[in-house]
Amino acid sequence: MPTIVVEVMPKPEILDPQGKAIANALPHLGLTGFTGVRQGKRFELTVEGEVTEEVLDSARKAAAEMLSNPVIEDVVSVAVAEDQQTA
Repeated sequence: MPTIVVEVMPKPEILDPQGKAIANALPHLGLTGFTGVRQGKRFELTVEGEVTEEVLDSARKAAAEMLSNPVIEDVVSVAVAEDQQTA
């Protein structure tokens, strides 16, 4: 069954305390060279049947109205999972 992946990130102007905590912890693990971290969300919507433009439109609507908080988050991607795409 095809999968549509929705990625949501905090808006750039919104503080990201989880991302900041991760960024601060990386050097303690010996992982250096990173200047910042932003933590987002990924949703996977399983589709029965073919992914049509109407199905993608429905996924975009779900992303905008339910899967994200438009006040503090941006929907950055709504796409068929790479390993699920057909020619």
